[in-house]
Amino acid sequence: METALEKKRLDKEASDRLSFVTFIITEFADEYKMDRQEAYRYLKKYGGLDFIFKHWWTLHVDNPFWSVRAIHEVCHKNGGLK
Repeated sequence: METALEKKRLDKEASDRLSFVTFIITEFADEYKMDRQEAYRYLKKYGGLDFIFKHWWTLHVDNPFWSVRAIHEVCHKNGGLK
């Protein structure tokens, strides 16, 4: 069984992850002149969302400019527009 402290830590991590994903999708949308829904669909289609969820901890400590660029490169390698 997980302790209350472990549960609180997991809840905070999930909240932090969700906050970052929301933030970075907005940053991506702004950078590439998309609305947020369009950016979400693009990221989902070309693997960007999977990349964000898998590497969110590393991406969130980087400058948002470079994180968006890294995400864009992943999407491009998966067939997204350059």
